[in-house]
Parts: sequence; structure tokens; C-alpha cells
Amino acid sequence: MPMQRRMRLGGVVAARATATDHVSWCAIFMKAYGVVCARHPELRRAYFSFPWAQLYEHPETAASFSVERAYEGESAVFFTRIPRPETLSLREIDAVVRRYKTAPLESLRSYRRIIGLSSLPFPVRRLIWWLAVQARGPFRAYFLGTFAASTTASEGGASLHQLSPLTTTLNYGQFEDDGTLDVRLTYDHRVLDGSTVARALVELESVLRGEIASELAETP
Repeated sequence: MPMQRRMRLGGVVAARATATDHVSWCAIFMKAYGVVCARHPELRRAYFSFPWAQLYEHPETAASFSVERAYEGESAVFFTRIPRPETLSLREIDAVVRRYKTAPLESLRSYRRIIGLSSLPFPVRRLIWWLAVQARGPFRAYFLGTFAASTTASEGGASLHQLSPLTTTLNYGQFEDDGTLDVRLTYDHRVLDGSTVARALVELESVLRGEIASELAETP
């Protein structure tokens, strides 16, 4: 299910503009939402149907984000994860994002794993994917993360209902001239109620306008 909130982030935009090196919005949102997820265990829960219906709660956050890269003459989407993004500085997260956008594919372990998996026969790929999603909670968190961040705002578009194997997936649109922005969380309704997600978006806006804006203002 998707949930949307229009956020007023003019102060965050202004704070980011004052820094000499502009931290990516992907890094900003991953850290801010990591802070929210670290505070609320229910946002770190996941639904498993095997061997019976159950919820698993991971002890820490892990952000998964997607990057479009050129591979064998085609545009391909690769994924990687950042453990506990709320404990890192915005610059540290941004450095990771930039590295996965520009470093040679073969130098990045998670990308090599994706390429290797894609070369396997279809039944084997399906089995590995099922194991990653359904086998064990720690296994899913290690390979896929506890939440995802994915956006196409830089290309001028926004996904309204983004599907994901994770409990929550964050995406956002483009900024208006007044600093407002539509931010969305797609969530697994088997794990979370709509009111929980709505409160998470309210708190996300508060973290962005508070802690994140302050850190951006302190960045030289």
C-alpha cells in the first residue's frame, strides 16, 4: 500500500545549498528515514509465510538503494545496502552512494553478486531469490536490507505505487519552488497499519527539518 505526505522542506533545501559539496538527496533521505526506523522497531519488522505466517524484527536498520548503471551496452538497475545509515554522517553516506554510481562494476562486491546471480539458470535464480526473501529474517536483512530507497526524481518522474520485497520503500518526487515535496512510503499492510506509516512520515519530516538540516548547515 502507498502512503504520501507533502513535506515543507524549504529550510533543508537552503541548508543543503550553503554547503560547498551538495550531499545527494538520496543520502539525506536514507539517513533521515534510518533515524526514524531506528527509533521504531515496528518499521524493522518483516512478514514471512514459511514455514508458517510470522513476523521477524531485525535489531538494526539496513538501507537498500538502487542505482542505474550501464552494463553490456544496456541500462541496468543494481542494488546495494548501507548498514545503520543513521549512525553515519551525511558525507559518509553520500560517498558510498557516489562510489556505487561511478566505480567500475567489477570492483563492487554486491554488483558482482548480482551479475553472477543473473547468469544462473532461471530455476536456480528463483530458488536463491525465494531463500533471500523467505528463508530467515537475518538472511533477508543482510542481502536486501530492512527498508529501501528508490527514486526517479532526477529523471523528472515519480513512482506512485512502488513494489518491493521489503516492508517499507521510500521514494519522492520533485521539489516545488516553495520547497514542498511529495514523499511516499510503500508498505506491507500485513506488517504495518496505515496510521503507523502516517506517523512515520510525520516524524521523517521532523527529522529532515531538525537534525538533518542542522547537520547540513554545519557541513563546510
